[in-house]
Amino acid sequence: MGEQRTTVLHTLERGLQVLEAVAAADGTATAKVLGRQLGIKIGTCYHLLRTLVASGHVVRLPGGYYDVGPKAASLSRHLQRRSGPSPELAVILTRLHNKTRETSYISGWNHGTLILQHYISGLHTLSVGNLDVGYTGHMHARASCKAVLAFLPEEQVAAMFAGVPLEAVTAHTITDFDALTVDLATSRRRGYALDLEEFSDGVCCVSAPFFGENGMPAGAFTVSVPQSRFTERRSWLIAEVREAAAMATGLLRTGRLTVPSPDAPPRTDREVS
Repeated sequence: MGEQRTTVLHTLERGLQVLEAVAAADGTATAKVLGRQLGIKIGTCYHLLRTLVASGHVVRLPGGYYDVGPKAASLSRHLQRRSGPSPELAVILTRLHNKTRETSYISGWNHGTLILQHYISGLHTLSVGNLDVGYTGHMHARASCKAVLAFLPEEQVAAMFAGVPLEAVTAHTITDFDALTVDLATSRRRGYALDLEEFSDGVCCVSAPFFGENGMPAGAFTVSVPQSRFTERRSWLIAEVREAAAMATGLLRTGRLTVPSPDAPPRTDREVS
């Protein structure tokens, strides 16, 4: 009985891997490519694809290609409704993207983890690890997570990382908890967090948290930029991200979306009434 259950779970796991790979391929996936990519025998791969096609999670395209089907799209819509940003916060994200023309993200703090809720790609395609909507990993290496962690009670942060090794995602990743604590204290003092090639080589990020009515962090706005361009535009990008966060804080506290005047300096959460 236990053996059968293990086999069923293993099959399900492989089916989900195939579905994720099909989604990532944007209509260019074939059974042979998927089999090589995932280390699955071609016969097994065809069987999994036929099952996913029959369930509506995958569709077969002319030429032997596969793409996500209506059932998978439905799951995506449910996820967006449950974990996506509100329309007002999405407007602030769009404003941040339109002003910076860089890849811009909004993440939300939910049940003890920071979830990437939505992003808008910059004018130049920028690959940042395996970031996608719903991503929650590597909290010690991402600017958005550090921006929120910096404003949580220290004992709460310590409990989250107790006994958890800090993986070196790149050569620049902070892998010592004491060093991370110092970095979070710096982020708290200045009101924003930085990721200087800590999550993805050649990419820098700046993130600022926004706060709810209770004064606790509710999420963060982030932009990611190639390292060379970040060096040139660092101060300006920081100001734009902090402005977006201040707008979101004002929205959550007053229920009104207010656009700051062009000459107004970015405000911290302490300064937003």
